Amino acid sequence: MKLLIVENEPILLSALQKGFVKNNNDVSIAIDGNTALEMIHNYKYDVVILDIIPQETNGFEICRKLRASKIFVPILVLTSLISSENVITALNAGADDYIAKPFNFDELDARVNALNRRSTHENNIITINDLEINGNTKTVIRARRLITLTPKEFRLLYFLARNKETIVTRWQLLDNVWDNDSYMNINIVEVYISFLRKKIDVPFKNNLIHTIKGLGYTIKSF
Repeated sequence: MKLLIVENEPILLSALQKGFVKNNNDVSIAIDGNTALEMIHNYKYDVVILDIIPQETNGFEICRKLRASKIFVPILVLTSLISSENVITALNAGADDYIAKPFNFDELDARVNALNRRSTHENNIITINDLEINGNTKTVIRARRLITLTPKEFRLLYFLARNKETIVTRWQLLDNVWDNDSYMNINIVEVYISFLRKKIDVPFKNNLIHTIKGLGYTIKSF
């Protein structure tokens, strides 16, 4: 996992960093809220471990700002502020879990792993209007109707959906869906897009898959 620890106590910060690195995690650190916000906006983390730092931008404010910016990285709040009021404030601000100091590192590690598993599972389910693509079960539902796709059709749809509202070229699709197969003709992409449209769009009122002439394809909300 790629973790960010936001903590202003040097001894605790060092201990946390060593513990998570020992468990084969990639760990970044920040000692204040403003630095943490900048790092989270610039880099992708699997979980953020966040102390309610009473300096500059505190933990509650970090949670609020991230959620307002549509950044939904899992956040575990780690703090000595253990009153029910502070717990409620943290959760309402957007934190996903809360553990009080002093704590057991193994419990903290287990909670961080649980947050990462939950986030990974949720991120594998993509919803675009009435279309739901489940990357865990490899199932596709549109307007409550189960749609049967071949493995290649599913990979193509899933890649388009992961890049929704973005134009994807035929070469990008060939590289990512057909695994850089140099023997595969680029026209196969157009053939499979046609297959997908017949299953995903034709039976329904609104189209989701669009051709951008001269550029490629995109899947977007209607």
